[in-house]
Amino acid sequence: MTDDPGGVPADPSADPLAARAARLASSTLANALDDAGLHHHVIATIKAVSPGMRFAGPAVTVRERAGDYGAFTSEDFKIGAILEAAGPGDVIVVELGGAACSTWGGMASLAAKVKGVAGLLVDGGVRDLEEMIAFDFPVFARHLVPTTGRRRLKVEAIGESIEVDGVAVAPGDIIVADGSGAVCLPRADAEQIVARAEALQRDDEAAVAEIQKGLSFAEAMKKFTRI
Repeated sequence: MTDDPGGVPADPSADPLAARAARLASSTLANALDDAGLHHHVIATIKAVSPGMRFAGPAVTVRERAGDYGAFTSEDFKIGAILEAAGPGDVIVVELGGAACSTWGGMASLAAKVKGVAGLLVDGGVRDLEEMIAFDFPVFARHLVPTTGRRRLKVEAIGESIEVDGVAVAPGDIIVADGSGAVCLPRADAEQIVARAEALQRDDEAAVAEIQKGLSFAEAMKKFTRI
């Protein structure tokens, strides 16, 4: 199904496959993942921190570890290094084990926006929602919390395979996130998944046109079996 016919606006700096994926809704891609036997690549419980946020792009992966306040130093909180690793069109994806402290805030959002980073997805906390909205930087996270990650978080690895919400994410996998949620397209399978989703989207568009002409929804579901 497509719950937003336009999909995510494609970033011209993104790689061609990511740009194609950006035009597709996460729900359409989830159907294509089902068809490919890859339903476990849906990131089910991490959502946009504000309605309307969306992105698509290749993953820059980060693994962090959380502890009590004072467990780590300010130098361990290497958000600058994360931003250096990400380029225009990239999506920063952070494994944080669901920790309820903030790995990201308003100033990092501004720096990422200026650099052309497509968005952030973190299995943990972020803060400064109003600044994220003001800077127009899309963020998906498990928690919105005021608690700083400084001296609570340590960046352990950048550019290695990680796990987010139970989903394996490798560097370069394509992440698409919108109002319904997020999906991870493994790079090796992404061409097949995107092509299938594009076909499903064409069916959705045809169904919309016929419903607008008077076809009942019951008949549409019979004719278009994946809407």
